[in-house]
Amino acid sequence: MSDLVIRAANEADLPAVTEIYEHAVRCGTATFELVPPDLAEMTRRFGALRDGGFPYLVAEFASAVVGYAYAGPYRARPAYRFTVEDSIYLAPAAQRRGVGLQLLRRLIAESEARGYRQMIAVIGDSANAGSIGVHARAGFTMIGIHPAVGLKFGRWLDTVMMQLPLGDGSATIPSEQATRIPD
Repeated sequence: MSDLVIRAANEADLPAVTEIYEHAVRCGTATFELVPPDLAEMTRRFGALRDGGFPYLVAEFASAVVGYAYAGPYRARPAYRFTVEDSIYLAPAAQRRGVGLQLLRRLIAESEARGYRQMIAVIGDSANAGSIGVHARAGFTMIGIHPAVGLKFGRWLDTVMMQLPLGDGSATIPSEQATRIPD
């Protein structure tokens, strides 16, 4: 996919994003959501992330959105304000073609530019070798597994936790104004 374009998402991308996520919910274990959200809910989620200053990207190939990625709050409490959690979803035809890694690398750069210091990957299903591999190739380290915490498709699923320091990571204390939308 040499003609792949990674760019900021906009509302016109949300029907394709919704379709990609619907497939992930219905057919996969990367998300533990059981009922696919509709376009209105995906639009609300997109707006909340955009309004919060978080990066939200799409991968476009041949004028079609084939994947998306975003960073969002890791936890709601203020002590976590410099830590983000990443999410990446791809259309089935875009999987295993390097799209996820390109999205993740750009998401890391966008998150660093906004002043975030840690990125957490919460990967659904310890058998999700593709996502685990993409995160490892991007420099994430394994920090643990929560065994059997989700029940989907009639079976218990693990979550895999991986982490990547961003920028100075924990080497310095960021200023309170450090997280921002880049100019």
